[in-house]
Amino acid sequence: MFGNDCTRYHVNTMTEDAMKARTKAFALRVIKLTESLPATRAADVIGKQLLRSATSVGANYRASRRGKSRADFIHKLAIVEEEADESAYWLELLIESGIVPPAKLADLMRECDEITAIIVASIRTAKRR
Repeated sequence: MFGNDCTRYHVNTMTEDAMKARTKAFALRVIKLTESLPATRAADVIGKQLLRSATSVGANYRASRRGKSRADFIHKLAIVEEEADESAYWLELLIESGIVPPAKLADLMRECDEITAIIVASIRTAKRR
């Protein structure tokens, strides 16, 4: 199976367990954020979308580790990339709509960008092998 040794695919030194923990921590932070959003129609809609995509990042990363082939692994990581990018979009909307101040989401946005970059690098590495 291609999903057993995370370091084979990552260009950095992040281990499989560290990435699992990081994506889960990201989801938990988003859960707390969505619970704190104001009770408006826009915040509710954006919050639900963000909650779905952000929690999907970790779930799909875990699924990628069980890929049955390199192609399956890459395909599942591509889903992680899409979900992380979608999460960034919803975070941007929260800021640009004025629902949440930019300073409150700066760290979460940075984490989302870093997770996306790691996944993109992992996909590139896996495709080269």
